[in-house]
Amino acid sequence: MERREQLNYRRESNGAKSAPTTQDGSSHVITIVFLMLLIDLLGFTLILPLLPSILDYYGKTDQGGVYQSLQHSVDWFADTIGVPSERKYNSVLFGGLIGSIFSVLQFLVSPVTGAASDYFGRRLLMMLTTVGLVLSYALWALSRNFGLFLLSRVVGGISKGNVSLSTAIIADLPSPQARSKGMAMIGVAFSLGFTIGPMIGAYFASSAGMDEAFFLQPAQLALLFAVSDLLFIFFFLPETLPKEKRVSSVSSTFRDAVDLLSPVALFRFSAVRRRVDSPSPEGMQTLKVLGLVYFLYLFLFSGLEYTLSFLTHQRFHFNSLQQGKMFFFVGITMALVQGGYARRIKPGDEIKAVKRAIALLIPAFLIIGWAGTVTALYVGLLFYAFAAAIVVPCLSALVSGYGAANQKGTVMGILRSLGALARALGPIVAATVYWLVGAEVCFTATSVAFLLPLALLTIPKAKKTQ
Repeated sequence: MERREQLNYRRESNGAKSAPTTQDGSSHVITIVFLMLLIDLLGFTLILPLLPSILDYYGKTDQGGVYQSLQHSVDWFADTIGVPSERKYNSVLFGGLIGSIFSVLQFLVSPVTGAASDYFGRRLLMMLTTVGLVLSYALWALSRNFGLFLLSRVVGGISKGNVSLSTAIIADLPSPQARSKGMAMIGVAFSLGFTIGPMIGAYFASSAGMDEAFFLQPAQLALLFAVSDLLFIFFFLPETLPKEKRVSSVSSTFRDAVDLLSPVALFRFSAVRRRVDSPSPEGMQTLKVLGLVYFLYLFLFSGLEYTLSFLTHQRFHFNSLQQGKMFFFVGITMALVQGGYARRIKPGDEIKAVKRAIALLIPAFLIIGWAGTVTALYVGLLFYAFAAAIVVPCLSALVSGYGAANQKGTVMGILRSLGALARALGPIVAATVYWLVGAEVCFTATSVAFLLPLALLTIPKAKKTQ
């Protein structure tokens, strides 16, 4: 059994509390990261149920060049793949386009943010990205035209590096047990945030006065969450990467910018491989395979997740309330699984857990794609939620074990970037297949495609570089 190590974090700047030096220090850091990320996600998800209505609002009040240009793109795409000319479908497609823009920005920014934290430290970069989020929510609260609203989403996409930074902080923890628990708790924060946040956003939007934009109160609340998160980080987040363990010079962190921005280099983890203290060749091969599995999983999963709204509206005539109840069911199930089962998965058992989860997704999406009743749909959703609660936390915990201490930010930033690229491409591809050949073929073909990442996970264990 691996010997337990003590945490010994330093106080790196004014206002930060030093992490405890006992074994309980890992639990302290995990709790801080969980609360910090939950506050952030509550603010981030307020807009999700409002996005279709926001787009309708600007469609009526702001017919400027930017809006018309994006609408023409959506109309062309809808006509090409045969989407019915119904407002519900148009709103989903338009929202998907905005989401893809956000994901592309995440793809570009996440590895750079992670690499910067390897030199400047996690805490400083976390504060800077949160300041960017404060600015993005302030722009949203002030937006009275679509151009300013889109700018707020762009600033938010550029600034949303706190997720990869959170995983880098957890990756800094010394023991595999702590890292596995930490990644699971990050998953819990996501599940709770994406379950509770949209409900809060919908409530405040419905209570808006007649003389104000319906999204003003949610925007102001998101701004309040971001400011609160910034203060929470300033006073409570410890620096988990001491100066003596950081990259020695900023030039060495960014001299190969193509390694952080090229998709090919990201799949190869080139920014990690070229460092002197990179993992062994066997470790690098395993890291690349895990990155590819992560990308393929999220590419397939995000595509079916996106088309789920089409299916439930088309087949079961779900309205917005019913859609909300469905995603609430999924979110609560995921939170329970992550808080109970996922965080107790022992180090070394992650690949087995991921393989079981991906194998469970195959019948889950087959049931959903062919469901003829709402009851059958919810049976598929139960399997889907259980499996989804396992895969990302376990893969993140596995990847966090590779690389030296001053590489964790780069490694986790690259992983986050691969996920963002998958989420940018998956919905577009899945929507195209859905409308060209139908829901049954789309869900069946994608379910079978999950066999590919499942097959890749037969890789032999590689020795990790701690």
